[in-house]
Amino acid sequence: MKLHRLERSQRIPRRREEVFDFFADAANLEAITPPFLHFHILSPLPIEMYPGARIDYALVLFGVPLRWRTRIARWDPGACFVDEQESGPYAFWRHTHRFVDDGDATTVDDLVEYAVPFGPIGRVMCRLFVQRTLDRIFDYRRDAIASRFEGVRPLSTAAVPRIPSRGQG
Repeated sequence: MKLHRLERSQRIPRRREEVFDFFADAANLEAITPPFLHFHILSPLPIEMYPGARIDYALVLFGVPLRWRTRIARWDPGACFVDEQESGPYAFWRHTHRFVDDGDATTVDDLVEYAVPFGPIGRVMCRLFVQRTLDRIFDYRRDAIASRFEGVRPLSTAAVPRIPSRGQG
């Protein structure tokens, strides 16, 4: 199983506690997820976050309706949390969210480690579709977060230039 990485970093001009609280509220996921995924949280809201908490989602990926369940593997309020896929479209998925004071702002670092199923066919699919789709998702997320915290109007996903993620290859 080949493990891929997507790394992103975003400076948000707000206090770390405010930024962490936004990300820690699962209800905000729908607002920062692009519409083309038809993403919805299935778990009853609000969701109490703690190590072992599970969240169920429905989404459409490459035209296929899917269910996805993640588990909070690490919960360090104000500093970091990690969600890992228990069931869903990937052979492996771990998303680490870190929050670091950066002067009068907060830097949010995302590290997504993932593997695709289906062996050699999956590796080709990853190169052709999955990496680009994850870039689009995280580009949209970046713009939605900027809009929320900085008052910047988000770009449409079609207008967002593709920015290579560090660690991909």
